[in-house]
Amino acid sequence: MTDKTVWVLADDRAGNTAQAMGTAEAMGVTPIVKTVRYTKAVLLPNALRGSSTVGVTRETVDGIKPPFPDVAIAAGRRAAPLLRHIKKLSGGKTKIVQIMFPGLIGLSDFDLVVLPNHDGCKAVRPNILRTTGAPHRITPRRLAAEREKWEKVFAGLPEPRIALIVGGATKDKPFTPEMARDLAARAVALSRAAGGGSFLVTTSRRTGAEQEKIIRDALPDPQFFYGWGNKEIENPYFGFLALADHIIVTGDSVSMCSEACAAGAPVYIYAPAGTVGKKHALLHRELYQNGYAVELTENPVPVANGDRKRLNAARDVAEKIKEMVG
Repeated sequence: MTDKTVWVLADDRAGNTAQAMGTAEAMGVTPIVKTVRYTKAVLLPNALRGSSTVGVTRETVDGIKPPFPDVAIAAGRRAAPLLRHIKKLSGGKTKIVQIMFPGLIGLSDFDLVVLPNHDGCKAVRPNILRTTGAPHRITPRRLAAEREKWEKVFAGLPEPRIALIVGGATKDKPFTPEMARDLAARAVALSRAAGGGSFLVTTSRRTGAEQEKIIRDALPDPQFFYGWGNKEIENPYFGFLALADHIIVTGDSVSMCSEACAAGAPVYIYAPAGTVGKKHALLHRELYQNGYAVELTENPVPVANGDRKRLNAARDVAEKIKEMVG
């Protein structure tokens, strides 16, 4: 695939871009990144936007010009009309890969539509590929590089090291102070059951300042705590995935759950009943049933840190694209 050119449409949602980038990298290519920014017209249904540049800025349009690539990849509903427009401009030369459901109108225009099983979409088409979880950029090679980068930083922290990866509120579900206290209590219970050790903690822009403080104060030392927006050091998130003996992740993010399940350490998902939406709950159930993760209960039992299955939807998507383009 090194002889093929690939565009990735990168918008303002980091999770979307990570899925598209992970897929391109799994193909063994260095993609050309096309930055996509939206206007208010992006709120229109895709059925109205069609195969067009409606909903994207003039600067975005200016970046879409020949030579067109062999493959263009995007994730999320908002980028789908632009992806279809690229195929039209290329005269059909460019194969277009859409990650996440773009809507039924124009579905046949895509050469490949990647739908996670938890999405709930019942459409059956030859161009639809189903996956467990979301494509991501976590590979054994990257983890090895991150381990080398961060192992000296974390060297003084006793094992077992428990990574606590905290998301937060979503559009439909809050992340309350009570939930923060409960999460911290369950994390402490896991630490005690595992024989002590230390915590590696990172929060997100959705966590909330009060909730972040609650978690930080509730966890015992020693800990390495990276609060959202800290500009003094590089975000150690990938280092946590590489070096943790156990990984706790909140269930509000499909990308975070998928990435955690690629790291190799036992994964515990915090998602008490009613705290996540239906699609997220379906994902968690699938991860539990397939042995990628377990639920973080009030009285967690540590999972043996052996040779574990690693979730890698990007690899599966990349193989399908290779078959498609030859």
